[in-house]
Amino acid sequence: MNTQLSRSKRRADTQDIELSMDLMVILQNKEDERNADRAILERLAKKLELQTLADLRAETMAIKKLINERNGQNGDSTKQIIELLNKFKEIAGVDEKNVLGEVSMPKSLDKCPSLMIPNDFLCPITLAIMTDPVIVASGQTYERRNIQKWLDSGERTCPKMRQPLAHLSLAPNYALKNLILQWCEKNKVELQKREPDPVAEQDERRGEDIPSLVEGLSSIHLDVQRKAVKKIRMLSKECPENRTLIADSGGISALIGLLACPDKKVQENTVTSLLNLSINESNKLLITRGGAIPLIIEILRNGSAEGQENSAATLFSLSMLDENKLMIGRLGGIAPLVELLQNGTVRGKKDAATAIFNLVLNQQNKVRATQAGIVSALLKIIDDKSLGMVDEALSIFLLLSSHATCCGEIGTPPFMEKLVKLIKDGTPKNKECALSVLLELGSKNKPLLVHALRFGLHEHLSRISKTGTSRAQRKANSLIQLARKL
Repeated sequence: MNTQLSRSKRRADTQDIELSMDLMVILQNKEDERNADRAILERLAKKLELQTLADLRAETMAIKKLINERNGQNGDSTKQIIELLNKFKEIAGVDEKNVLGEVSMPKSLDKCPSLMIPNDFLCPITLAIMTDPVIVASGQTYERRNIQKWLDSGERTCPKMRQPLAHLSLAPNYALKNLILQWCEKNKVELQKREPDPVAEQDERRGEDIPSLVEGLSSIHLDVQRKAVKKIRMLSKECPENRTLIADSGGISALIGLLACPDKKVQENTVTSLLNLSINESNKLLITRGGAIPLIIEILRNGSAEGQENSAATLFSLSMLDENKLMIGRLGGIAPLVELLQNGTVRGKKDAATAIFNLVLNQQNKVRATQAGIVSALLKIIDDKSLGMVDEALSIFLLLSSHATCCGEIGTPPFMEKLVKLIKDGTPKNKECALSVLLELGSKNKPLLVHALRFGLHEHLSRISKTGTSRAQRKANSLIQLARKL
């Protein structure tokens, strides 16, 4: 067995790396208005198995237990966990965000917390007392507003039973509504006044004549094109039904035709519309097959700042398909992404880093990125602490270091010293990433590890092996064993 193991090759688990990168993207983009983040959230929810109502409830209880155990410690980490869980609930159509306390009750019930509310009066989605109960095809009753939000998110199952719905009609449950009203009157409970229902607004927006807007994209008048593409951008952001209708109306091919428009604002709105549409997996294929990638790369090279940012984000979204990773590399998409990483806005740098990370999962793209100057660009990112992108840069370095050609350019004594400093003074996540890169490089090139040991690495490894995170401890112990062999 020892002989067999000595012949084996180490490799990074790319699924774990992708998961880590997705988490970093979501946690850093707190105020990003683009819908591409929803695609990442949906992928994360699927990987973490936090999509169903039951799973989300179980996770909520587990997080409450974790918060109690932490007793106020690790505040920032706890806050991030809660924010991420709330985002998962939002895309699942669950309107329940009070993780720190018990499930929230209407303010009208605050004065009588001991009052036992019949379970049948509570909406299964939010556990709030219902004011407008409706019955779905499965026979279950929900608050109209909550189940409508669930259906608008693209779900076609019963949230409680997880069975496919034969139809999407909502039948008012007048009998239950009367019982709720009688109970409230008897117990002197005032029901909350219903907020304006956003469903009506959505219906108005859906009523927009999408086919005529798509037709306007091909108009000979620039003003008509500007108005149409701006409206398409807004509609494509709002709901899955709009994205499907735009695609079915021929909107993707019309938008691709507008990518070459010399008007910078039209370019911005067009590429952002395609970014929103690319959330749907089927639309990714239509966008690719329509020949959009070379035109998006051109906007990435020469477009406005916003156009470049959203082009990078669109390439990231399209690169979720493995065949597109190779295509984007072959068509010259790596070099302008490296340029954006080096000289773009803060948001542009983050978009570029995310796209590059996904693209260099492909072996050929690792060489292309190295040739485009990715190493020097990433070193600047690490040195600029104000960007807060050290983890992203190290994650890309980790992927590059698995390729022999790239490893030769990355593996230098100055870089080893930089990694040792991060292992000494970085955040817990910085230390994990730096240890991973150092282990990858040191396993392939023993003299590099010798350099790192000369910079005082062993002392830091000993400390982390006892007090670091579980992942950092594993990496530190592996490096200690490797160092002993030297």
